[in-house]
Amino acid sequence: MASSAVGPEQVKLLLAACRDAKEFAYCPYSNYPVGAALLTSDGKIFSGCNVENACYPLGVCAERTAIQKAVSEGHTKFRAIAVICNSRELYATPCGSCRQVLREFGKYWDIYLAKADGTYIQKTLEDLLPFSFGPEDLKEV
Repeated sequence: MASSAVGPEQVKLLLAACRDAKEFAYCPYSNYPVGAALLTSDGKIFSGCNVENACYPLGVCAERTAIQKAVSEGHTKFRAIAVICNSRELYATPCGSCRQVLREFGKYWDIYLAKADGTYIQKTLEDLLPFSFGPEDLKEV
């Protein structure tokens, strides 16, 4: 139940944008570059990469970088996000913190998880974070 269908051309653009973003990753400690590309409800794409810090907890993931860029430019409605890493065997998946940040902006949007070769699977945020807690839950308290 995605907010609105993402067409094949938009998926290709998202995958290309997250692949490009991965090239800018600053990851001297983990050597694990990640790129993300976020599609807004009005069709704009915001990309992000992971940025590590010598004080490890201060690093930020690619998904949160893309979200922060979009929000800082006034966008808070999203249709999809694509994430890629250098793994040949595993699909890139958002960490728990990123899943919760994504959830802040809705339950029903598509997530494309890619491998280094560009193959991907499509999931929903509900698949990755079932029984989630979001802003609307605070209104019930």
